[in-house]
Amino acid sequence: MPVNKNALIRYKTLDDCLRNNGRKWTLNDLVEACSNALAEYEGNYDGVSVRTIQGDLQMMRSDKLGYNAPIEVYQRKYYRYSDPKFSIMRLPLSKSDVDTMSEAIDLLRQFEDFDHFREMSDVVSRLQDNLAIAKGRRRLVDFERNSNLRGLSYINPLYNYIEQRRVLRVFYQSFNTRKPCPYVVSPHLLKEYRNRWFLFCTNHYNGKLYNLALDRIKGFEFAEDERYMDNPDFDPDTYFSDIIGVTRSGKAVTIKFWANKEQAAYILTKPIHPSQRVVSVGDNAGGSIFEIRVEPNYEFYAVMLGFGAGVRILSPNSVVREIKRTLRLAAEQYEKGWEM
Repeated sequence: MPVNKNALIRYKTLDDCLRNNGRKWTLNDLVEACSNALAEYEGNYDGVSVRTIQGDLQMMRSDKLGYNAPIEVYQRKYYRYSDPKFSIMRLPLSKSDVDTMSEAIDLLRQFEDFDHFREMSDVVSRLQDNLAIAKGRRRLVDFERNSNLRGLSYINPLYNYIEQRRVLRVFYQSFNTRKPCPYVVSPHLLKEYRNRWFLFCTNHYNGKLYNLALDRIKGFEFAEDERYMDNPDFDPDTYFSDIIGVTRSGKAVTIKFWANKEQAAYILTKPIHPSQRVVSVGDNAGGSIFEIRVEPNYEFYAVMLGFGAGVRILSPNSVVREIKRTLRLAAEQYEKGWEM
């Protein structure tokens, strides 16, 4: 049962009061204590009603939140715990709580390259120890991750430099060059695609937007004599809306393709792109026809070719020709003699 922040503050305040046997607490006293707590922690000066506190006490008494608090009324008007050692903060975690927290820790571990995680890594480790999941328990959630990929150590400093709007001189070596080339750039965004990280930045030399693969970056330094450049043409919320992956290749086009029965089932449950729509289902060959509107970039062709003979591009002709060309070149590789 979800509980809002104000309710949690009230429960904690009531717990503090009911554990304090050095004072007698009337219902009005509890109302005043909760009102003061909300004003202090949330800046809420509206106060709380007697009815609200009565409901809170009833909720704490019940097992809806797992509290089962032993709240009693004595001398007809004072409230306290019948067990002076009881506190809702000392309750043991249920199996469901442990499972939920374990899954949350698994999720948090995916961000260990960021300083924000390092600041709380000790807390996460203590949680693991207390939940006894650090050992003796198999992993329940696993994310694809390549710890050997170069450039992962750059993620955290680049994140900070983006936040600080620092201009950098990046030494970048593409697969087509023999040595690194220096680029003076204003970094804007870190983007992950299929377990590979990219830095989107503006090149100060030509004002164009670049995406630099972190595994091809050989190093970087501050460019102190340069001013940070914003890029009005780059909006992370819309830039990736009509592409698959991270590269742009021109204008988006409507691409129609057929998929056989096996691949169609997969594509229906895991759409290739948010623009995907079904044109027809179950033709004579048992397949389906789909449409997507994207730029036919490198990542698009990689995805479509990955379906093998299970997918056929129907239109536009330019995309059909490129698929045919690629498949023809691939077939030629198998027709050539090959020496090991």
